[in-house]
Amino acid sequence: MSIEKEVEIIKRGAVDLVSEDELREKLKKSHSEKRPLRVKLGLDPTAPDLHLGHTVVLQKLKQFQDSGHTAIFLIGDFTGMIGDPTGRIETRPAISKEELLENAETYKKQVFKILDPEKTEIRYNSEWFEAMNAADMIRLCAQYTMARMMEREDFRNRYQNNLSISIHEFLYPLVQGYDSVALVADVELGGHDQIFNLLVGRDIQRVYGQESQVVVTVPLLEGTDGVNKMSKTYGNYVGIDEPPDVIFGKLMSISDELMLKYYELLSDISIDELKRLKEGIKNGTIHPRDAKINFAKEIITRFHSGEAAKRAHENFERMFRDKEVPEDIEVMRLKKDAVEKWLPKFLNNIGMVSSTSEGKRMIQQGGVYINGSKATNEEISFEGASELIIRVGKRKYKKILFE
Repeated sequence: MSIEKEVEIIKRGAVDLVSEDELREKLKKSHSEKRPLRVKLGLDPTAPDLHLGHTVVLQKLKQFQDSGHTAIFLIGDFTGMIGDPTGRIETRPAISKEELLENAETYKKQVFKILDPEKTEIRYNSEWFEAMNAADMIRLCAQYTMARMMEREDFRNRYQNNLSISIHEFLYPLVQGYDSVALVADVELGGHDQIFNLLVGRDIQRVYGQESQVVVTVPLLEGTDGVNKMSKTYGNYVGIDEPPDVIFGKLMSISDELMLKYYELLSDISIDELKRLKEGIKNGTIHPRDAKINFAKEIITRFHSGEAAKRAHENFERMFRDKEVPEDIEVMRLKKDAVEKWLPKFLNNIGMVSSTSEGKRMIQQGGVYINGSKATNEEISFEGASELIIRVGKRKYKKILFE
């Protein structure tokens, strides 16, 4: 593959590239010396499950891997005990080493649904940090100033608002940066919110006599509501280990605009195919619903199997076309800006339950479905959808059209 083609692939969907000139130089050197670049992605195993939001940066790592470079998946079993302060307004609660290692095992199983296990280097940052003594850590801390740390927006905001910052939180960017030294990383990947930490890594590498890594960040993926960052907290996530029918239903409910962003960040289709897809939807030769079906099937095939994707598609079509949804379904039109975000109250407002208490009970019992997917969270947004099929219990259906 030519260097220009590699750069084009790496820039696809990226937010930050620091810097493109350095990346080209590293690629030229890699080609001439026939030495693959060492590309690092670190994740702290603070929760057991991964969702599509996590896979955006994993897809970027896979692109490097597919180009012949070395993919390093770093499990932050040491940094996880500190807790990444990025985006936090308070100190994270401590997580035990045992819980981190247990979560790490689930991460390893899930990431290999994307990465090639034979070509992936799995490392734990406890390898070098547990071998460090107090003097080593003091020398590391001496390489950065408090003034530079306070340039970080979340630290600055907490300080200005008299919110506590624990001393150990200042260590996080430093130890993440030292990871790049220990791994001799040529490139580090991360979410756009990680840009401060990744740039610290460039500084720390120079201090330890290494060439600075190139930094590539990807955007934070909006959840199925099209508004908030994908998260279990917001109930807008698509878990990669969720049942195929659930994944299919959730992806069919997203907006047309969000679908194209998901394609760009998550799909394996080529850049040229993506351009044709966008143009086809724009000129009406490709129906957005067909594009969503293809995307949902691609995602399910990746994380489950092609057969599972086929069955999920058939089950979805059966529900919406083969009269499992009644022909005389009641239709209700609502204005998007007037939609209630708390699901029990929303169900009560549209007459699907007699009270919010009944709505909560039906959700807890697994009796509420939205576009064929079981609702598992009371806090939910319908902002990104144009229409919904709501089912409560076995027989109550209602179609919502947003104006």
